[in-house]
Amino acid sequence: MVTGEGRRSGAGRGADRRGLARSFLTDVQAVYGLPVSARVMEVVRLVVSELVTNARKYAPGPCLLTLEIREGAVEVTVWDSSTTLPSVLATDPR
Repeated sequence: MVTGEGRRSGAGRGADRRGLARSFLTDVQAVYGLPVSARVMEVVRLVVSELVTNARKYAPGPCLLTLEIREGAVEVTVWDSSTTLPSVLATDPR
């Protein structure tokens, strides 16, 4: 298993989150020799950006992003400080 973590609290830019994902996957390729396609790179960056944005938008405190490679797949986990379970909301009209 290959693991990387990035902790974010306070204000942060979307580029920071996507950059962390890109850096992790680049290291996976360089250090561990595991192939990462351009498609995987883009999808993981998008998923990380969306999940962390939601955690920062709806949770009152910090969040934790964990990226792992398990059995050839990228696992993205986002923890936030909210005690409320996530629920599906209506689409934001903006």
